[in-house]
Amino acid sequence: MNADLLEQRSALVASVKRFAEREIAPNVSAWDEAGEFPRALYMRAAALGLLGLGYPEELGGTPASCVLRLAMTQAISQHGASGGVLASLFSHNIGLPPIVALGSRELQQRVVPPVLRGERIAALAITEPGGGSDVARLRTTAVRDGPCYRINGEKVFITSGVRADFLTVAVRTGDAGARGLSMIVVPGDAPGLRRTPLQKMGWWCSDTAQIHFDDVRVPVENLVGDEGAGFKAIMDNFNGERLALAAASLGFAQACFDEALDWARQRQTFGAPLIERQVIRHKLVDMRMRIESTQAWVDALAERVDAGDESPDWVAQVCMLKNHATQAMQHCADQAVQILGGMGFMRGTKCERIYREVKVMMIGGGAEEIMKELAARQLAL
Repeated sequence: MNADLLEQRSALVASVKRFAEREIAPNVSAWDEAGEFPRALYMRAAALGLLGLGYPEELGGTPASCVLRLAMTQAISQHGASGGVLASLFSHNIGLPPIVALGSRELQQRVVPPVLRGERIAALAITEPGGGSDVARLRTTAVRDGPCYRINGEKVFITSGVRADFLTVAVRTGDAGARGLSMIVVPGDAPGLRRTPLQKMGWWCSDTAQIHFDDVRVPVENLVGDEGAGFKAIMDNFNGERLALAAASLGFAQACFDEALDWARQRQTFGAPLIERQVIRHKLVDMRMRIESTQAWVDALAERVDAGDESPDWVAQVCMLKNHATQAMQHCADQAVQILGGMGFMRGTKCERIYREVKVMMIGGGAEEIMKELAARQLAL
């Protein structure tokens, strides 16, 4: 990583840290209890340029390298310490990329700029009650009916699904299998669209929805690219999502380490700070070891993205990194709770919240078992 990029990353991280410590961290516990955070946060993040980072200037964004985009994700995670805020505030980063890559100019201009300004919320709707990672078998249909498509089906576990103004929906427009899949943008106020909020183990302030499509009609202009182009768009989107999940997991692992270290330095046990106990120092070293290895891997793969690498080996590396990073987060959350003891079990500590959010990071974007199998295939094992 050259000196200019390192300087840019350092400045970006400092700016994101200030934003997270001012706008997110002091409010997270209250937002979790309320089950939502204010829509105004989107506008404040947009004003700082965070929502538009990595998007084309002509659509209201700011072009940025993968290194910088992941640095932002990691910093928001570390200093905001809320997966719920991260998931919903940046749900457009999985909802918009297919539109930017394949959508018509008119569709892009209608959807993307207001989302990047924080005026609208975008989400991605793929998972169905009958299946998650097996995308090729999804059953939600979109049937051409004159100037419109009629959509029928159901989606579940959709982040920002309750509040989204635009839903990028995976649908079946053709025969069974991957070649019959397409993507289409559904307005949040479309007649026949019903959304039910879901209760979760973690991510309390992130709205997560089950969505029903009952003869929802949308204009054919809302088709993203061509009919049948959906499967590749979804797979390409998954790679970016998994890399972002790895960076976020790294940030959460660091947040746990920071809180545990601070506690160990302040907490007195038997007349001495907890940090003076060898067993505690070794726990912290084990946490640091996992954080450092994950950081190196994230940086290496981000640089490969910026160099244009989309090889099977890169895809395999992303899958393995996603597992490694979420396991590092799991380990650090567990050890931080252990170091904090009773306080680690109390709401209001970072590690308690992150501990509850570990599993969704390990499952979302492709569960560990799926990641291993995909990596094995890409490596021709």
